[in-house]
This record gives sequence, C-alpha cells and structure tokens, in this order.
Amino acid sequence: MPHPPFPPEDRALSPYTGWTRAHWEAVADRLLGAALRHAGPEHALIALPGPRPSRSGPRSDALEGYARTFLLAAFRVAGAGGGDPLGLLDRYAEGLTAGTRRPTADRELTGRDPVSWPAVTDRGQAMVEAASVALALRLTRPWLWDRLPGPERARAADWLAGALRHTPVDNNWWLFQVTVGGFLAEAGHHTEAAERAVERGLARIERWYLGDGWYTDGRPRAIDHYNGWAFHLYPVLHAHLSGATDLLDRFGTRLAAHLRGYAHTFGADGAPLHQGRSLVYRFASAAALWAGALTDHSPLTPGTTRRLASGALRHFLDRGATDEDGLLTLGWHGPCPPLVQSYSGPASPYWASKGFLGLLLPAGHPVWTAAEEPAPAERADTVLALPAPGWLVQSTAADGLVRVHNHGSDDQPAGEVLPDDPLYARLAYSTATGPVFEGTADNHFALLAGDEASERGPIRPLGAGSGWAASSHRPRVGGAELPGVTVTSLVLVAGDLEVHAHLVRGAATGTGVRHTGWAVAGHAVGTTSDGGRARARAERRAGGALLSEAVVLHGFHTARARPLPAGTAFGPSAAVPVLTGTVTGERCLFVSAMRLTGTDAAAPPAVRITAEAVPQGHRLLVRLPGGDREVLFHADAVTVTPARPGAGQG
Repeated sequence: MPHPPFPPEDRALSPYTGWTRAHWEAVADRLLGAALRHAGPEHALIALPGPRPSRSGPRSDALEGYARTFLLAAFRVAGAGGGDPLGLLDRYAEGLTAGTRRPTADRELTGRDPVSWPAVTDRGQAMVEAASVALALRLTRPWLWDRLPGPERARAADWLAGALRHTPVDNNWWLFQVTVGGFLAEAGHHTEAAERAVERGLARIERWYLGDGWYTDGRPRAIDHYNGWAFHLYPVLHAHLSGATDLLDRFGTRLAAHLRGYAHTFGADGAPLHQGRSLVYRFASAAALWAGALTDHSPLTPGTTRRLASGALRHFLDRGATDEDGLLTLGWHGPCPPLVQSYSGPASPYWASKGFLGLLLPAGHPVWTAAEEPAPAERADTVLALPAPGWLVQSTAADGLVRVHNHGSDDQPAGEVLPDDPLYARLAYSTATGPVFEGTADNHFALLAGDEASERGPIRPLGAGSGWAASSHRPRVGGAELPGVTVTSLVLVAGDLEVHAHLVRGAATGTGVRHTGWAVAGHAVGTTSDGGRARARAERRAGGALLSEAVVLHGFHTARARPLPAGTAFGPSAAVPVLTGTVTGERCLFVSAMRLTGTDAAAPPAVRITAEAVPQGHRLLVRLPGGDREVLFHADAVTVTPARPGAGQG
C-alpha cells in the first residue's frame, strides 16, 4: 500500500504541534499499511508479530488484528465520505465474509476452517472484538454492509449477535453489547435482542457513575482512562449515530463534565497521564476529546481539542511507539513487557485506533480549521480537585508537567484481597514518570515488617478540595490487614511543591515506616543525599532533565536516593528518593515535602510546618507559598482550612 510523502508541518495553523488533518490521515494510512502486510488468506485474520500471544490464543489475537485495524479503516473511510483509494473496505468485506463462515468456540479451532473467527462466548475476547467490528460496520454501512449479499450479511449478523446473548465481564464490557446491539438494531437483524442489549448495558453502567463525569470500572474504585475511551465514547457515539437526543443529552452532558477535568491531565509534551491498565493503547486517550467535538458536548475550544489530540498522537510517534516495520509495539514509548496485561496480544495496541475518531469530523469543521491553542498545562500553574475520582491535579507551566495525586483509585475488587496494582495504588502519577514494577515502590507510604513493605489495599477517599486531597487505608502485609492499624494520608500542593502527611494509628512502637517520591528514569541517572534531603535526577533523550526531591519535615529521620536498575516505562534505569522513620507512639505523624520538576531550579521547597498532638489526632499548620493551611486529623477524617492569623506561632 504505497503512501504519498508525509505532509510538511504547518506551524501557522498548528503552532504547538505542527500537525493538521492531513497528518492524521497520513498516520492512519501508514499504520494500516504496516498492519495489512500481515493479513492472512481472505483477509480474515491479521496476525501481527509479537513477543507472545495473549491468554486468549493466537487465533483470537489475529481476530483482534482484523477488528481493531478495521475500526481505524472505518474512521478513515467514513471521514472521507466513503472515499477509499486504498481499497480498504474491499479487504475488510472479504475478511468479514470469511471470518464468519464457520466460527467455533473451540479455542484451538482444530479441523475447522483455517480463517474463521472464534465464536463469541461468555467473557471471551471475541465479544470485545465484535464491538469494534460492529462499530466499523455501522460507520461504513453504505459502502460495505449494504453491498454484501443477503446470506453473507445474515451470517455476519449471527456472529455479532453472540455478543447479545453471552455474559460480559461485569465492567465496561457491557458497553460492547450496547455497541453491537446499536448496529444490529439499525441494520434490522436480531432487532428485539439488540434493543434489549442496548437498554440493559446502558442501565448497567449507571451503578458505576460517580458523578462529575467519572465512572468506576466495575470494581468499587477502579478509575482510569477507560472513563474516556469506553464509558463516554460508546454511549455518546451510539446516541449520536442513532439520533437519540435523550441519550445524547444524558451522556453528552456527562462527557462535557468529564472533559473539564480530563483536559488538564495532558502534559505540554502531549503525554497523557501514565496511570491505569491497558496503557499500550496510548493515543486512544484522544478519543474522548474528539467525541466532545463530534457531538457538540465539549467545554474545550476547537483549537484546544486539536492541540491536545495531535499532541498525544505526536508524543508517541516521536518517541518510538512503532517499530522498524511501522507496527505499534506493546509498551508506552517503545516495548515495555512489565506494562502488558495478560489479555493483551500483539494486535492489542491497535485499540489506539479510537484516537482517530476525529477523522469523522469533516475537513471544514472548526476543530480542523481553527488555530491550535495552548493546552491547559501550558497556560498557568494549576491545581484542580476532582472529588469524584478522589484526585488532585497539579500542573506547572514552566515545565509542562502534570501530576495527579491519587486518593481514590485502587482497582481492588469488593470482597477479595488482591496485591496492590502499581498502575492504580500509588499516591501519585504523572505525564513524565511511570510506576516501579521491580524494586522499591515509588510514591508509596509503607509500614515495614522485616523486609516486607505494607500495601495500601482498598482506599477510602476522605475528600479533595482547594489544593488538597486525603484518604485512609488499612495497610496489608502478605494480603492480611495489620490488626488495628490505620493510615490517614493527606497531600497539599502549591506550584511544584507537595506536602505529604501521614497519620499512623495503632502500629506498634518501633515499627519502621518508609515514604518514597517520584521515580525518574532516563539514559543517565544520578542521586544525591544531604541530611534530611534526597534527590534523584534523570537526563532524558527527549524533554531534558527531571528532578525528584524529598525532604524530611516531621517524624522521618533519614533521607536517601535509591537506584532502580530495572527502570520504568520511561527508561531502562531510574532512581527514587526514600524517607524512613519509626513509629514512636499510638498516634504518630510523618510529614515530608516533595517535588517533581523539569526545570533546573535547585532551590529547596519553601515550606515550614508546625505539628502538635490533639485529642484523637494531630493539628498541622503548613506554610506554603500560596497561603498557609491548617489541617486537623481526627477519627479517620481530615479537615483543611486556611490558617488563622498567628496560628502555630509562639
């Protein structure tokens, strides 16, 4: 599939990224060209090379290659009004006919048609891929589906209908039924079951709506980017395509509320927040931005929408997201095996196709013709509380970094004990750092039991307000809660400064504690320790240097920086500052100042504190550049107020 030369940058229309609609089209064509070189007989299976198959097996992975690239092709063709000079739809039509010829639930598919797809089963991967196929067919219906012979349409509809009668995983998977049902009802196949599936799926996700545009993904506090590319994308797109104004009013209003906070989670370099599972989907993070523009339910200007979306796409392509053959890899920038979930196979990254939703907007739409405007993280230092997910967003314009302090997302199931997931359980995440998978956990407060550090387990949000967020948890060691022990945690922020306070109650005197800061990674990493201060510094090939710093303020007694030879998703080696202390009583307070910065500023955090014990808790006065705060820890609750004049003096 030959492609024209890549378009030159247009810095007049796109002063921040240089990219326009033509660049999005060119990238889509190149991604499709690279993937379609691996199509098998009759184009039904696209088996991409990779380090290992997913847990669903190679045949399922090859269906994934078909379905997810078909979604990208659908955006490309539908956005061009059916224009298809590369003959994409002929390939996918042939694959649809062959793939649905003799589907089977036999995972090995022995003795069956060599190109047929796996049948949709309870909680099987084929249900996920059926949603992508159905959405792609809905978008391209006049040019593909409506031209198929009747028997081929019926056979394909029967395969898709498996998604209506089988049980999904009890999370965002209910929206796959909505997506399949929406297409089948529109196309006149299995109509009654399809309409019921749409109603059932939309009703199911209501139990997970937290308010202010945020959902939890099935589990009580599983909150991440699936909010944008699943919980908002599928209902809004279904409502838009079906013309259901009542649904669009409901889900479009939620999307707009979500985008008000979500837009602040992209760094000035285009990077989305590095948190949550399935990070290999990368620039799928742009889907919610485009969905807002497509349905006129966005608080963002057209120029800001494109700047954020193009920034995300370019961020990854400029940093090695594709290999030498032009295929998306399993990783973040380049390949990163620890980042990959067991359900992901070589074609899984092509759910990044969702990020091309903007191609459905015509070339004359303001989102393509307006000049780019700066991202929120580029305009001014910002602190934004998001109480529904229990997050506090902190960004700094000087370096364009975004940090999200996490006091609400843990991905813990109800009634089951699971180990902490590094992608959910940390105290903070950013657009420039990743959690540690091997070695000392970053952004973590732990009680130490011998060589073992406690885990956070389920998080109880205690609130997020003006410049602060708080939570409590019952620390676990070896999967069991430490009897009678509770940790109440608070973060206060100003500029690039963070003040963390942890009140430990019920731990035995002499118990060790440890608080770690940001793990910075790069091709060159250095560490320094100086009394009560520890620093880790990393030189990055793209984006300059990062400095992570931790300072003892109260309770801790040592500070040092620790190397992390295994690195993170951001580099092959890393380092993290570490503070340690010891519990000295029934109620013991530990306070530190930390920061993550991409500037060369070497000045120490300008913060002072006064701490005193009060009945059932502690009072803490924190003096920050943006204003003093008085904090009262009491009975598993936290109150934060502006400090009274003269408080803590004398």
